[in-house]
Formats: sequence, C-alpha cells, structure tokens
Amino acid sequence: MRELRALRPRRLPAARAMAAAAAAAAERGPGPGPGPVPGPGAAAGRRRAPVLSAATMNPAVRRVEYAVRGPIVTRALELERELRQGVPKPFTEVIKANIGDAHAMGQKPITFLRQVSALCLCPELLSEASVPGDAKDRARRLLAACAGQSAGAYSASPGIELVRRDVARFIERRDGVPARPEDVFLSTGASDAIVTILKLLVSGEGAGRTGVLIPIPQYPLYSAAIAELSAVQVNYYLDEEHCWALDVGELRRALAQARRHCVPRVLCIINPGNPTGQVQSRQCIEDVIKFAFEEQLFLMADEVYQDNVYAEGSAFHSFKKVLFELGSPYKDVVELASFHSISKGFMGECGFRSGYVEVVNVDPEVRQQLSKLVSVRLCPPVPGQIVLDAVVNPPQPGEPSYERFIAEKQAVLSALAHKARLTQEIFNQAPGIRCNPVQGAMYSFPRIELPPRAVQEAKAQGQAPDMFFCLKLLEETGICVVPGSGFGQREGTYHFRMTILPPTEQLRVLLQKLSQFHAKFTTEYS
Repeated sequence: MRELRALRPRRLPAARAMAAAAAAAAERGPGPGPGPVPGPGAAAGRRRAPVLSAATMNPAVRRVEYAVRGPIVTRALELERELRQGVPKPFTEVIKANIGDAHAMGQKPITFLRQVSALCLCPELLSEASVPGDAKDRARRLLAACAGQSAGAYSASPGIELVRRDVARFIERRDGVPARPEDVFLSTGASDAIVTILKLLVSGEGAGRTGVLIPIPQYPLYSAAIAELSAVQVNYYLDEEHCWALDVGELRRALAQARRHCVPRVLCIINPGNPTGQVQSRQCIEDVIKFAFEEQLFLMADEVYQDNVYAEGSAFHSFKKVLFELGSPYKDVVELASFHSISKGFMGECGFRSGYVEVVNVDPEVRQQLSKLVSVRLCPPVPGQIVLDAVVNPPQPGEPSYERFIAEKQAVLSALAHKARLTQEIFNQAPGIRCNPVQGAMYSFPRIELPPRAVQEAKAQGQAPDMFFCLKLLEETGICVVPGSGFGQREGTYHFRMTILPPTEQLRVLLQKLSQFHAKFTTEYS
C-alpha cells in the first residue's frame, strides 16, 4: 500500500498549485491564447484578454462591405442627431436617398395588403363592417393555414404550404409554364434566399474555390455574401455606353480569366438592374441561358424589380419563362434559382421581410439539403408570408377590393415612371453629369466627372474619389447618396447611386441641388 501511495501524485495546497502554474506559465512565455483564468487570489488589476477580438474573429467578416448602409449612412444619422440638438447646418433636413425604402420616402401602403395582414394579426377585426369581404376571406383562409390559427405560431420551415401553393400559381400565371410548390421556398426577404442558395453552391479551397460571376456595378449583397463565404468574386462589366447592357462576350472574357485561379460555377443576373436600372431584352436573356448551358453554370436570377419597368419598348421577361420557351435541351438541364420580394415593386413592404426563391432543375438530393438548411432558421416571419400571399393572390375583377387595389398599384408605378424620366432629364442637363435612361428598378446611377485635384485630395485622405464627393455633398446639402465605388465601376470612372423614390417635388429639388453642388464642387477643385 505504501508503494502505491508513493506512486500517486502529491496534492499541493491551492496556493502552492497556483504559484507552480504561474511559474510554469512565466517559463513558457506568452502563448497564443488568453492563458489560464486567474483565481480569486490573482492580481485584481490584470484584465484577461478577450476570447473574441479583432485578431481572433472570423477573417472572412473583415472582408464584408455593404456600401448601402456604410460609413456615409452612419454620418447621415449623426447629422440628423446634430440637427435635432440644434447644431447649425447649411440645410434643415437630411434626405436619405441611399436606399430603396419606399415607405420611408413617403409611398403609401397598398390598402388591401395592409387589410389582410391586419385581420390576420388581430382577428377581432374580422367583425369590422368597414373591411371588404374579399380581404376577410383571404385572412380566414390564411389563418386556417397557420398553426393554432395564429400568425404568431411557427410555420413550416420552407413557409406555409398554402402560401407556397399560391406563389406557384402566381408563377404559372406570369410565365405560362408549370410551377410546383415543392420548388418554392419562402424567405426573410430575397436577400436571405440569395445567401442560402450561395451557401449550397460554394465549396473548395485554393484554386478549387467556387467562383461567382456578378455584374459590375452590382448590388453589394453579392460581394458581401461572397466574401463571407470565402468564395471568389468574378466581375463581369455591364456596358455603360449601351445603357448598361449585358454582353455575352464580356461574360466569356470574365469566365476565361477566372478559370486560371478558381472554379466558376455560378452566374448571377440582376434584372431589372440594381443599381443601374437597365431592363434586359428577351434576346439577351436567351443568350445568357445558352451561355450558362454551354459553360455549365448555375444561374441565379435576381428579379425583385419585375414590376418596376418604365421605359417604352422595355418589358420584363422572367428567366424561367425564357428558359422553358427555348425548349430542350435548355429547359431540361439548366439549373436556375429565381428570386422575388415584397420589398420592391409597387408594394414597398421592406419591413415585413418576405420573399421567395423558386429552384428549377435542381437535383432532388440538393433540394432536400436546401430544406435542411432553411430549417436551421426555423421559418420566415409569418406576417411577411401573409403579405406575400396577398401580393401573389390579389383581388380579382368583380371582388370588392379590386378597383381600389388596381388604382393604388397603377398610381405608384406611374409616379415612379414619371420620376425615372425626370431624373434622367435633370441630370443630363447638368455639365459633367451623365445619366443613362432609368428603364426599370428604382435607382439612377449617374456618371460624374471629378477634377484631378479632387481625385488627388481624396487619395491623400485615403478615400475613393466618389466617396469624397458624396461626403462633401452630404455635409453641405444634407443629401445622402451612395458612391459608385461601393457597387463597383470601371477604373477611372466615378458614379453614385440615388433612389428615385422621394415625392416628385422633393425629388425635383434634390436633383437640382445635387446638380448645383456638382458644379460648385467642380469649380472649387478646378
């Protein structure tokens, strides 16, 4: 027994154990981590290193940038706060023309959409005599599809089955080709669905990493998601000289160059375009589909602005419709994910966060994995699903809400068409500003000339020249727009993105002030 006791490690008193540990740590020197947590008797003044720091955080997050809500917007919020505090400024309000938030810019909600959602959220209103019967019918139908007949309950992870069926019927009416509910996945806005599909597509390391082709200029969601997922961004440039057209020759150039250092697997299209406002022709869409077929690329079609088409001769053609009209072999094998949202169009219901993705020609096993992936987030917001259903299942001729619904929808879209023309006209009258026609979506992306001295000053301050311009614009006029460098642009060109959503008279004043500021800026730095 004595021999066995002699083999056991001796138990040191706590103080001696801590001293021994400290001596051992001192002998080892500083290690990579925060080291042992000091006990109650350790030096109280010493602060342990944080587990999560700038040095230890996920490096992919550092690469994420999102210009639409970037530093210029942070400064705009600071200026608003300063105005409320009475700090003198050369303007009385900050006009945030940086983001496509229709209701924040004064657009009125569509009555039918709000009636259906209000009835579902507060079923007591179903007895309200002033609410039209078709809105009540929609609400009862939706509540019956909710667990416990409550919009506060979880739904199935891909979305409420009834809403998915209604979305599939909406797609069939739009395209004239079959759509299956099991191919439709509801989401927290289109952005969430886009990131989810990219997660399925991205794989590999080093030269085997997935390459994702995106248009330049692009919506920064794409560059941010690609950075976060450690994929490879492959830029293809839209042709500014031809109204931001997509050229398949440019796609071929970008693809050939990318194949030297990654494995391009995905081609992203934004139609109508954000930030550029172009609407692709049917011929262009055909060419892109054939290109994807030839090069074995997965197509992602961002079609959230499909209701926002203004230019004469322009029309929205969904990628799915054109794919099926092309027939075999294209319709049988080209893999496609197309996205839509209630945040844009005539609805502008950004805050409800609702959208969907439809997948076409996707391997059944991959669809199962997609189902698993969306289940991790439990479900999209149910109130958003309810509004989405009211969008895809709107009032029909003869129903009580039909005439008001159509009148409100047309009023929004005709006002946007007028503002699109107004934006182009006023900007193109200003020397040094050139704006392509705003054919669709809800933004203009004008090109601006900047004097060499302004470019030099910007670089001296560590800023992109168009960021320098936009910050000066904000400080002197209160107008908040986003520099083109946040979306991507050809080297040596400068742009900014501005929404056309403000009320017409406010937009007119904004455009004139912006044009005048550009003239003043040019003189100052000449």
